[in-house]
Amino acid sequence: MTASSRTIEVDSAGVRIHVEVTGEGRPVVLLHGFPDSGALWRHQVPVLAAAGFQVIVPDLRGFGASGVPEDVDDYSMIHSVGDVVAVLDHLAISKAHIVGHDLGAALAWAFGSFLPERVDHLVTLSVGQAESFRAVGIEQLALSWYVFFFQFPGVAEQWLSADGWANFRAWSNHPDAEAIIARWEATGTLTAGLNWYRANITPEGWVAPPLNLPLVQAPTMGVWSSGDFALTEQQMADSGAHVSGSWRYERIEGAGHWMQLEAPDAVNRLLLDFLAT
Repeated sequence: MTASSRTIEVDSAGVRIHVEVTGEGRPVVLLHGFPDSGALWRHQVPVLAAAGFQVIVPDLRGFGASGVPEDVDDYSMIHSVGDVVAVLDHLAISKAHIVGHDLGAALAWAFGSFLPERVDHLVTLSVGQAESFRAVGIEQLALSWYVFFFQFPGVAEQWLSADGWANFRAWSNHPDAEAIIARWEATGTLTAGLNWYRANITPEGWVAPPLNLPLVQAPTMGVWSSGDFALTEQQMADSGAHVSGSWRYERIEGAGHWMQLEAPDAVNRLLLDFLAT
């Protein structure tokens, strides 16, 4: 039997957050990153719902069908943490599993650090804890060149969209590139997505003093894929130093950055095994 699905619209301090809710049971929130929407999780949602989870998939602000604030500061992580709280509160959920990928993983780490009482288990795909990420140094800096390039309004947008989006296709190698391009062309929301980088990952942040974030108290699993073009293994593997709960590290061989699409069976096995404990 296919699990029932419904769409809700949540008001988060004036920003509309579009959410797909599928199934019944222990709640699990799936957080996408750049340049995606909740559609990134389409291979995980039915599997988790069939296993007895209530699967909650928001389009983060500036993406998909959610609201698009105008100011760069509106995309700071504190507002996005508030969006997840607003979604949970709307559904009367006190505690949920939190799963994030890419910028959604950064959001998941922040949520786990500052709101431990709202987190059951935490899973982060691709992106490790912020201090672990910075500690890798020059190797990670080199892979993250685009983060600095995206800081330049107008220039980054022009480069990504030039020659019929040829640079975006070549840089990202995203399995959903055509659908993402079509969405950007229809909605004009490329800048909104880039504002996540402009609000949260500034060049100054790389040389600032340590963040000294609270340790994540929830049982946590970090997953890295060996074909990731943007992230070192070390920044994820070393993230356990920032977790006071149990820590589990998993490596998926062969998949690229978008492991949910490129190795869905492997991702699903890990999620089911970890979240069922």
